[in-house]
Amino acid sequence: MRLDNESESDNVEDRRGSGFGGRTTIGIGTIVVALAASYFFGIDPRVIIQGSQMLQGQTASQPQSVPNATPAHDPKTVFTRKVLGNIERTWGTVFPQQVNRQYVPPKLVLFSGATPTACGTGQTAMGPFYCPGDSKVYIDLAFYDELRQRFGAGGDFAQAYVIAHEVGHHVQNLLGISEKFDAARRRMSEAQANALSVRLELQADCFAGVWASNAEKANQQLLEPGDIEQGLKTAAAIGDDRLQQQAQGRVVPESFTHGTSAQRVYWLRQGLQYGDMRKCDTFSAKSLS
Repeated sequence: MRLDNESESDNVEDRRGSGFGGRTTIGIGTIVVALAASYFFGIDPRVIIQGSQMLQGQTASQPQSVPNATPAHDPKTVFTRKVLGNIERTWGTVFPQQVNRQYVPPKLVLFSGATPTACGTGQTAMGPFYCPGDSKVYIDLAFYDELRQRFGAGGDFAQAYVIAHEVGHHVQNLLGISEKFDAARRRMSEAQANALSVRLELQADCFAGVWASNAEKANQQLLEPGDIEQGLKTAAAIGDDRLQQQAQGRVVPESFTHGTSAQRVYWLRQGLQYGDMRKCDTFSAKSLS
């Protein structure tokens, strides 16, 4: 990606280097964050929930030890700020055009180790996630290294896709989709709720593609040869089927929460091809791939 002429976003909150401790509570927010653990790492959300339950009622006597703050102008931070800035400007144009509403950008929080959120305690091991309770995207930039080393999905656009996917969840929140999703899944069985979660996540993939498509139209120099392929490779690398096969040696379709590799590639490509939010209605789609 060519980001030299892109301005950085001001909507970034840097919590790195701040100690964090205190009381851990269990609620729907924690469950949302626990589901995020399955996003990139194939972690059973129940592991996160059970660990949080063990901590409930305990108060940390001292803050956790957190590495020193990374300089605000290190390459990873500047890259993240510039990508977020482009995403803000792109959605600021696309959102009013396609849904006739003003776009309100989310805040992006940089953290190391753990951090409090309106959805419970966010942890590095969960990977990047969006919390609808406070309209913030959370990311530990060390994840970029994990993305490359564990999933073989390095490159600027692969990293930008990760951010764009989480902002895609913010778009869903602005549209009221997140609220409807939470209300619906409370009335469902676990398997049904998982299936609905897959549709939510695939739509966020599609919205990430809508961003990239429109960003490229606005700036023909933004994407470089191979960038799109990087994004599609990343989407394939983090499919539920592939993550489960890597983590436990078998695939359990009824436990999928984000979609298969093929489905994630399909919906990202859908957004990239059309650049139209109306092409991202995963909830009405009869087939997801």
